Amino acid sequence: MKTLLLVDASSYLYRAYHALPDLRSHHNLPTGAIHGVLNMLRRLHKDYHADYSACVFDAKGKTFRDEIYPQYKAHRPSMPEDLIVQIEPLHTCIKAMGWPILTIDGVEADDVIGTLAKQAEAAEMRCIISTGDKDIAQLVNAHITLVNTMNNDVLDEQRVFNKFGVRPDQMLDYLMLVGDSTDNIPGVEKVGPKTAVKWLTQYGSLENIIAHADEIKGVVGENLRKALDWFDTARKLVKIKCDVELPVAVTELTQNPQDTERLVALYEELGMKTALQELRQQDGENANGQQKTTPVVYQTILTEAALSEWVDRLNNTDLVSIDTETTSLNPMEAKLVGISLSVESHHAAYLPLMHDYLDAPQQLEMGYVFERLRPWLENMEKPKLGQNLKYDKHVFANHGIRLGGIEHDTLLQSYVLESHKPHNMDSMAQRHLDVKTVSYDDVTGKGAQRLAFSQVSVDTATTYAAEDADVTLRLHRYLYPKIQADPRQDYIYRHIEIPAMAVLFEMERQGVLLDQQLLRKQSEALNEKMILLEQQAYKITGQPFNLNSPKQIQEILFEQLKLPVIKKTPKGVPSTNEDVLQKLALDYPLPKILLDYRALAKLKSTYTDKLPQMINSKTGRVHTNYAQAVAVTGRLASSDPNLQNIPVRTQEGRRIREAFIAPPGSQIISADYSQIELRIMAHLSKDRALLDAFAAGEDIHRATASEIFALPPDEIDPEQRRYAKVINFGLIYGMSEYGLSAQLGIERSAARMYMDRYFSRYPGVADYMQRTRENAKSCGFVETVLGRRLWLPDIGSSNGSRRQGAERAAINAPMQGTAADIIKLAMIAVYQWLSQTKLQSRLIMQVHDELVLEVPDNEVDIVRLELPDRMCRVIDLDVPLLVEVGAGKNWEQAH
Repeated sequence: MKTLLLVDASSYLYRAYHALPDLRSHHNLPTGAIHGVLNMLRRLHKDYHADYSACVFDAKGKTFRDEIYPQYKAHRPSMPEDLIVQIEPLHTCIKAMGWPILTIDGVEADDVIGTLAKQAEAAEMRCIISTGDKDIAQLVNAHITLVNTMNNDVLDEQRVFNKFGVRPDQMLDYLMLVGDSTDNIPGVEKVGPKTAVKWLTQYGSLENIIAHADEIKGVVGENLRKALDWFDTARKLVKIKCDVELPVAVTELTQNPQDTERLVALYEELGMKTALQELRQQDGENANGQQKTTPVVYQTILTEAALSEWVDRLNNTDLVSIDTETTSLNPMEAKLVGISLSVESHHAAYLPLMHDYLDAPQQLEMGYVFERLRPWLENMEKPKLGQNLKYDKHVFANHGIRLGGIEHDTLLQSYVLESHKPHNMDSMAQRHLDVKTVSYDDVTGKGAQRLAFSQVSVDTATTYAAEDADVTLRLHRYLYPKIQADPRQDYIYRHIEIPAMAVLFEMERQGVLLDQQLLRKQSEALNEKMILLEQQAYKITGQPFNLNSPKQIQEILFEQLKLPVIKKTPKGVPSTNEDVLQKLALDYPLPKILLDYRALAKLKSTYTDKLPQMINSKTGRVHTNYAQAVAVTGRLASSDPNLQNIPVRTQEGRRIREAFIAPPGSQIISADYSQIELRIMAHLSKDRALLDAFAAGEDIHRATASEIFALPPDEIDPEQRRYAKVINFGLIYGMSEYGLSAQLGIERSAARMYMDRYFSRYPGVADYMQRTRENAKSCGFVETVLGRRLWLPDIGSSNGSRRQGAERAAINAPMQGTAADIIKLAMIAVYQWLSQTKLQSRLIMQVHDELVLEVPDNEVDIVRLELPDRMCRVIDLDVPLLVEVGAGKNWEQAH
């Protein structure tokens, strides 16, 4: 007997929407209902073999039941917007799975299902209906069975009776008696399931119940008699129509071949990881159930002949994936242990150079290898691909080779597409290729037992290193087409990130000179101040204690001095963190001393003591590392040392910058964009007052104070300007009235008043903020002026604090991100200018909105003259950019 499988898709659509959490794709499209329905369809495929099948959806618009009874479903709310947007992608997925879809105007899905079920019965087919709707139980008979994949219920004739207390042929009468509140169909007043079952058991049918209506006593009898005229209408509403005119016959509802390639793309787009993994596993099996994976071919290059063969291959290939294995993670110190190469997916080679364990195979001499590979490595016309190639470029530079032709970098591709996701190769391979890669820990071990890579066997190293080059090539072939599909993302990648990487390499390589003697003196001075603070603390408490011990501080502040407890730790003890100490410092001297002590201790340990230890012994300079793919806004992050975190608001912090010096015969030049994020806000919001103020070159904080305090600009005092400055910068970071009141030390009502005045004077800013929040919630991301996408995974979160944090980020991210794009474009423009003009000046640092250069004395005048104009011309905004330039023998003087 053949089988017809019908799915009441509309029933599952609503149930999945309400049952599942607020799942969303990386584009912030709601996907909960899609997940639920597709999971159910996959399960049905596994559990039931069907010769014919269809997914049936309700059509849009009214049905014949609305004409019979205008109040039909009148109380049902309209479909939620979050569900409406899921219908089209759901239909696309179902079609790609091979399911026929039926949607017939003027009737409901139940009627289409009923018609097909009766046609199947007439053809002596078995019919399985997947639904959660009890109304369809009226169809059940020896040929028709219901299944509910949401709760595993199977309803045949006996189970319908067990569940409802009536036979399937009595279900229509049962539904007419009890009514359906969901569809706004009245039943008999005060008659529920128990009474309906009792009557149908006694009388057998509604027709007989009506015939004996006069015998039924009490209120329910009266209510039954009142409903007699209603039953004809109720029957038309409740009874499933089984004679719908359909465009297809049952025998035409054959399953179409699954479009696996289309499904993979859809599941990736919708963030359906489990379904994607299941699909790939399914696609990776042949007819005998045997796994069919593409075999990898990884070669070890140990002979001159093998190397020659690969040199020919490299020179005759459009794009080569290259990776290095090294002795260190420090790019300025790392030496080569081996090189891996790939020109074709699932094929790669490893060229070992320095494996020196006992019984290691004979390896090609490094000088010979460089002689053969140098022409290709340094050729700018030979395109190369890698994962974080800036590091590999340093490694080759350590051997005197200038790696050229860097065309693509999968680290940056991932960063441009999904700045909020991890960008390490192992994570990307799992996420995009469903490949579990061999990890570094797998081959070297961990902790004290970790091997140097030079001690790893060449065979094991080949498996690991060749895979890196191969997977990088496969990732590129997956990621880069996605970038090419969007011209704005392509611009960010090809014209900002890739060129910026080259500039950052040069800056890192150049490094910056430090005055070690000055740092030593600063350390001594900081130590003396810390001793004085210790003595002041001991005097207040009457005893010595460890100012670095949270436990001792907690005992002294809250047990000995009885200071008020502001906050407790998860363990229930009073907290002594910085926020707590800052609040206490407003009223008590010891917390202020502790804060000052901590600030000095951090300066000493992080900078004055540590910076001299970070000087490269060969160059005599310190070489920070700039990470492009860390901050979701596009900002650079620096480490070893971290130049972004030098606390320049304090005098001691600013003195740290005095130790960054120019060599004899040169000066440090600093070029800093002035108030760039406020200018970007003016551009984005198009607020007329802000645009006019910047166009006129006004002091924007004074202009804002003038608006808020309703005074002429020349009557604004320093305190009012300070208020305006806090408001200007606070609001672009999404600061609330609570945050503003805390920042200014004023009542919340006063903060609210200032905010209201601000937005009334700058209505364009208020409109921009509201518009941005709405767009972020709709899209899941915001964009910079140039189109960089800044993803906000929590923008639709049910967690209020996380959602509000994402909303604040949505307002600020376009400004931070645009500022990041601008400073990168400025770096590129300045670097190109210096290179083309053969000037000896060099970029040496990028910190926040500032470029720092080392400039020979004879070039200071031209650099100071040219630099601002070149930095201001990298982008066209509705407001003029302003760059402030200073020069001096050290970084602090240049400010």
